[in-house]
Amino acid sequence: MTLGSKIAWDDTVLPFQLDRSDVRGRVARLDGVLDRVLDQHDYPPMIESLVAEMALLTALIGQTIKLRWKLSLQVRGDGPARLIATDYYAPKAEGEPAHIRAYASFDTDRLDAAAAPFGQIGKGYFAILIDQGQGNVPYQGITPISGGSLRTCAETYFAQSEQLPTRFALDFGRSTMAGEGETWRAGGIMLQKMPKASPVATQGGSGDTGLLAPEDILEGDEEENWSRANILLDSVESMELIGPHVQPTELLLRLFHEEAPRIFDPQPVQFGCSCSEDRVRSSLSIYSAKDIATMTTDEGLVTADCQFCGAHYRLDPATVGLGSDSDD
Repeated sequence: MTLGSKIAWDDTVLPFQLDRSDVRGRVARLDGVLDRVLDQHDYPPMIESLVAEMALLTALIGQTIKLRWKLSLQVRGDGPARLIATDYYAPKAEGEPAHIRAYASFDTDRLDAAAAPFGQIGKGYFAILIDQGQGNVPYQGITPISGGSLRTCAETYFAQSEQLPTRFALDFGRSTMAGEGETWRAGGIMLQKMPKASPVATQGGSGDTGLLAPEDILEGDEEENWSRANILLDSVESMELIGPHVQPTELLLRLFHEEAPRIFDPQPVQFGCSCSEDRVRSSLSIYSAKDIATMTTDEGLVTADCQFCGAHYRLDPATVGLGSDSDD
């Protein structure tokens, strides 16, 4: 891959379809986006890994949805990693980038350096929330934490809540190239049966705690086609996902050339946060003057920090809350 083509594929999601298998998919590369997400915070390595995996899942899933505003993924657990949250904002116009942001909440004192990152979550749930904007009722789907990774949580969610067989192959980590500093690189592939081809399962599932798995949904030729595509996906190598020398188009042909892959226009992705002073004021508008007084610092200001991007807001208490005479 030349330098120009490498740059062209950084921070992109490439949609494709396997016509022979009736499977759709996405290939994602997150480079600068992941650096920006993680540079906002000083996370320990195990939390960085969870945020990186969640951001990559968000990029892949977000591009599959006919989205007018925002997709959110959340994992909440009773372990030291209490919350991993990501948002994917749809492009505002054709040709413009989508935006991703992410953050984690955790108890430093409870982190176990000997445990795998996923083990820091404990018991809890995996949720997908879709908000199509003003005038629309947000959708929320929840499944219990299952499997041994955030990837398997997402696969279980689609099987259980959407009855869509779905697979992810993901890799991510810090990378150092000759003459360059250390950066984050992440890459992944998502496979999903076309919705029209997925029958409805009526029995209990074979997955963790009786949850549905892809094999519980498919049968006959559809099961055979799905299994064949998954066997091909299992042959992908780490450096093909995150390395700078394999273009996503070349990777798809290497993996799925017998499945008649069709490739569509790539979607650029950027780091982006929707926070603003107006949004902070709006969130404080429900509080009484007494409540605002308890939030006021010794400097006579109400302050707020964005968990996603680290922006710091300093507001005059007279202009926020129910007693505000501000026009905002």
